[in-house]
Amino acid sequence: MLIERSAYANRWRRVSPAAKGSFALAGLIAAFAAGSPMVAAGVAAILAAVTLLGAGVAPASYLRVASPALAFLLLGSLSLACSLGVNEHGLTLQLLPNGLNPLANVFSRSFAALAALLFLTLTTPLPDLISLLRRLKTPEILLEIMVLCYRMLFVFSAAVQDIWIAQTARLGYATPRLALRSLAGLTANLTLQVWQRANDLHVAAQARNNEGPLYFLAPVFAHAGRDLTIAMIAGSTLLALAVAMS
Repeated sequence: MLIERSAYANRWRRVSPAAKGSFALAGLIAAFAAGSPMVAAGVAAILAAVTLLGAGVAPASYLRVASPALAFLLLGSLSLACSLGVNEHGLTLQLLPNGLNPLANVFSRSFAALAALLFLTLTTPLPDLISLLRRLKTPEILLEIMVLCYRMLFVFSAAVQDIWIAQTARLGYATPRLALRSLAGLTANLTLQVWQRANDLHVAAQARNNEGPLYFLAPVFAHAGRDLTIAMIAGSTLLALAVAMS
């Protein structure tokens, strides 16, 4: 929900998704074209600054969205610098002689790629992305799966909120024991509700014989050509800087 709120509330909400997608793609290419960790970190800083200062995404929201991915990325990168072995004393964990270099390269490039994806997801609502993917001839089955998952996400969130409010009103979380019991009830009821609503979606799809893709009204962007030109220039500049500084 936090990603979707940021996508609708930022200053670049009415910018063409093709323009934002082009700039994000240029950022991804620049992340892997960077020849050193410092250059990749610079690319990540530029992409983050564009997201925060240009699009106006709240820094707190940006950090909350990026934190889980950064934690996973850090743990994965640490495995490149350490070696786990077994000897007569048991398990041993050693730092590889040149382990910091691969760690820095992988972490900085992956962080820059993450910043590019965060720019796209935090500034572009999913319906706009689906419209862009449809113009790019993405298979309809993939788009329908995205739409159904997007719909079920809101159903899931609303069900959790309703059940939690009802349990809180009955003091279901007053003590640790009651909280554990309420959490178990919430999980059971939520599983049942999601199952039933998924079945309703399946019945609705069968009612129309599963014929034809799911179409939505695509928004009209008044300055799509101008936005795409600016994005291509900015993306080309970012890519050129990444290559030149490597």
